[in-house]
Parts: sequence; C-alpha cells; structure tokens
Amino acid sequence: MANTPHGGILKDLVARDEPISAQLKEESLSLPYLVLTERQLCDLELITNGGFSPLEGFLNEADYKSVVDNLRLSNGVLFPIPVTLDVSRADVERLSIASGNRITLLDPRDEEALAIITVDDIYAPDRVKEAIQVFGADDPAHPSVAYLRNRVKDFYIGGKVQAIKAPTHFDYVALRYTPTELRAHFKKLAWRKVVAFQTRNPMHRAHRELTVRAARQRQANVLIHPVVGLTKPGDVDHYTRVRPREAVWHAIIRKNFGATHFIVGRDHAGPGKNSQGKDFYGPYDAQDLVIKYHDELQIEMVPFQQMTYLPSTDEYQPVDEVPKLRKRLRTGAPIPDWFSYDAVVKVLRESYPPRNKQGFVLFLTGLHNSGKDAIAKALQLTLNQQGGETVRQELSPELGYSSDDRHENVHRIAFVAAELTRAGAAVIAAPTSPQERSRQLARDTILQNGGSGGNFFLIHVATSLEHCEKTDRHGLYTQARIILLLETQSLL
Repeated sequence: MANTPHGGILKDLVARDEPISAQLKEESLSLPYLVLTERQLCDLELITNGGFSPLEGFLNEADYKSVVDNLRLSNGVLFPIPVTLDVSRADVERLSIASGNRITLLDPRDEEALAIITVDDIYAPDRVKEAIQVFGADDPAHPSVAYLRNRVKDFYIGGKVQAIKAPTHFDYVALRYTPTELRAHFKKLAWRKVVAFQTRNPMHRAHRELTVRAARQRQANVLIHPVVGLTKPGDVDHYTRVRPREAVWHAIIRKNFGATHFIVGRDHAGPGKNSQGKDFYGPYDAQDLVIKYHDELQIEMVPFQQMTYLPSTDEYQPVDEVPKLRKRLRTGAPIPDWFSYDAVVKVLRESYPPRNKQGFVLFLTGLHNSGKDAIAKALQLTLNQQGGETVRQELSPELGYSSDDRHENVHRIAFVAAELTRAGAAVIAAPTSPQERSRQLARDTILQNGGSGGNFFLIHVATSLEHCEKTDRHGLYTQARIILLLETQSLL
C-alpha cells in the first residue's frame, strides 16, 4: 500500500483541473504570459503532478518567510525548501503584475501554455538571508548560492496555479511516472513496502548491492528514482543539490510518489567545498535532519555508508571512500572492473572524455585594435580552427553594431561555441564584447550547454587605450570622440 501523501492529500492539479482544461487553455490566450526558465519548469511540473504536495502553487510571502525561517509553511506543515517564481522588474512592469491578476505560464521549450497562476502577492526576497538560512552560508562557492546571487531575479510571485496540461517529454516516456501513476502501479503489483533509492549518478555495483541489502532487510520492493534537471558543473547529471534540508525535501517528494522507505546516504546533500576549501556540511548532517523530523515525515529513513568490493573476500563492505570516479574519468585513468559495469563505463567514457580529449573555448576580449584579433588568428592557425569573424558573417549578417546587436551576436556565438565544444572541438572567439553582461552570458551558455567540453577561458587582451588609438588606421576612435563630443554639446 502506497504511503499517505504529505499533508494528507495528493495535490494532482493536472487531474483536478482536467475537466476545465479546455476552458483554461482558451482563457490563457487572452492573458498576459510569462515564459518560464528551465528551473521554473521543473518546479511547475512537480507542483502540478503532486510531487510537491501539499503545494498548489508558488509560495507567497508569508509561506516563503516561514519556510526560510522555520522549515514550515505558514499553516505549520513541514516543508524545508522555498519553491518560488522569480521575475524581473521589467516583467513586473510589462505584465502589470498585481494581486488578483491571472498570468499564463509557458513552457520555455515550445511556448505551450501549461498553467495559469492567480497572483496572491509580489515581493522582494532577502536573498542573503535565504542563502544563509536555506544553504547554510552566503558563499558563492555553493552552486545554489551562486545561482541565487547571479540568476534569480529581483521579485517573487506567490499564488496558486491551475493546470492546463503537463509538460510534454519525448525522452524515457515509458519511465516517467507521475505520483498518481506510480501509486496506481504499486497498488496493481500489491507492493506494501517500497524502498526509494534516489540516484544522481549511474548505478554501479556498489549502489546495487546497498539498495538490494536495504530492501531485503525490510522485506520491501525497490523504487529506483533518479533525479533529473539542472546540473552542477563537474558532476554527473543530477539536480542541483543544496544542503541537509534537501534530504527532508527529497523524503517528502518520495513520500508523495508513494514510497514508504527512503535511502539517505553519506553526504546526501553535499555540494562540495566552500570558499575556504572545507566541506559545506558534515557527512551525516542530512541523516540527522531526517531523523529529527521523522514523526512528521512518516517515511522511514534507511541510512547507509558507501560500499566497496573487497577482492580478497569477494564481498561488498561499507567504507568511507570508493574509487574517485570523476577524477578517473577526467584523467583517463583506468576504472576497476569490480567498481562498475563495462557498459556503464563505456557510456561514461564517451560522455565524459579525459581532459586531453575535451573541447574548450578561448574567448578573447579587449579594445578595438588591441591585438585580440591577431592573437585569435595566430591561435586559429595553430589549432586549425575557424575564427569569430567567419561565424559573424555566416551567423549574424543582419546584425549591426548597436549595443543590443553586439549582445545578440555574442549570444549566438556562445551558443554555437557550446555545441562545438561539446563535440570535442577547440573554439576561438574574439567578438566585440564591451559589456560585462555579454561576457557573462557567453560564460553561462558555454558552461551550461558545453557538456564535458564546457571549459571556458576568458582572455582579456589588456592593451592600453593610448596604444590602440595611436595605431588605429581606420580612425574609429576619432569618430567615437567626435560623436561623444556632439552628444555632450547637445545635452548642454
């Protein structure tokens, strides 16, 4: 029998609103709309399918403050992570967002209308406090703090949503069970006890052994429940981790999917090292927090240590260390046969080649006539790659030289560079990019989309303005000074 949903009722908004979905879709055409980010899309999907029960929308200010301060919604129900819908000031002004407004939420992949939110309130969060309370420190070395600082917009919208449809997926369709579907599956199979194992990496032999052991000890069946979505750079495909709070959050999600037991491992929510080179959290902080809230969670935690194989006795035993897989992949060092399966290692080798076979992007920036183009051409000959000007002529022939056009040109070059470097190419780009926002966009695009080749090197050719102007045969600096002088005189 599946576990009771968190809060007592599974909030399957897609099923709830299915009778009026056609009306909602028709209404959505006349409403202002907001195109979600990929992160917001992940959150919306789990809100509307019930994975985030008891939530029925994005947190309003009262719920947000209560979750940040107390790990609870304003009604007292345990919920450790703020699920928010962030918008920019421009969005607020463009959509005239105010309490009571209804806004259509669009899928960023195809702009399909997925839901309508009725705005409760709009508020400016204290992001420093959110970082300290939720992630444990306002330290940009933490991937979620870096995201909060650099990517999250200035305002949050709170409000309940009505579901028009679930997001469409074309990959692993047969394995994408909603909480309602999975609960029905458990009932059909007469599974009374279900041990959920959350995987963030491919399952190796040690993982299988510890999962099978946990199930046998509790006479339960096993649910392998991978997390997918945004990733932490350098990690092997998993949803960005936060802190021990997330172990409680994961337990709630698995409970909503029907699991009765949840495996929480060593360093379950560890995002790595802080700015001082120390671990953000202790190895068993996540387990301790789940134990603290056991009575409210009503899902049994199954703790374990990591496992390794002992060739001398032909068995697995819990240990604190296992072979450093990521380092072995990065350097091309051999991976022992006993550690994983040949097929898994083969796929990982293809997806995460050693450093000497990974692509990279050299992004040169500097003043006009600084010499960055000459350096790029020299590197181009050395590496036998095509340079940035060829890309501009073929990719952006219609763009001019305004600030916005230059920004768009950098965006396009970054996108193409990410695709090339993901395939293992060495890419040299030397566009005119005087704006910090353009250079940051290029970095983010390549790091996020370049896969194992997301190696981005920003090179500033720091030639002095005096030298650049002195050797400027085309008189561009002279023209710029004249224009600036005319603009100044017109203001006077």
